[in-house]
Amino acid sequence: MCHITDVTVFNFKLRRGAPIFDQVLLAAIGAILRGEYPPGQPFPSVRGIAAELKIHPNTAHKVVQHLIEEHWLEMRPGTGTVVAERSKPPGEEWRRLLSRDIERVLERARSVDVGLADLIEELTRQWHKLQTARRNPAS
Repeated sequence: MCHITDVTVFNFKLRRGAPIFDQVLLAAIGAILRGEYPPGQPFPSVRGIAAELKIHPNTAHKVVQHLIEEHWLEMRPGTGTVVAERSKPPGEEWRRLLSRDIERVLERARSVDVGLADLIEELTRQWHKLQTARRNPAS
């Protein structure tokens, strides 16, 4: 179990009770979306992530592999892992890309008895938070 709560590699705090993989993955994607890691910039190494977050290297490796598989990152010979260029998925492809994640959110919401109105309110709040962060990237 990880006892550290203040971390800086993705500007987030680990929370007890939530899977570390999920927390690190979402924090990494959030950092990319906020522009903290712009396209083409080298991404922290597995070893660096594990050391900074004080997590098992296998967990860090799993996160990086998932980010590569989902095209958030790409491997470049001689450079290593860098943030990939992101473009809007063509046509309705975005639905397929989001479907699995939305199903997980809905399952979680139902498991804690959260209604649709509250879920939409939280989604809207998070969307605005992300938009604000994009307009005002961290210095």
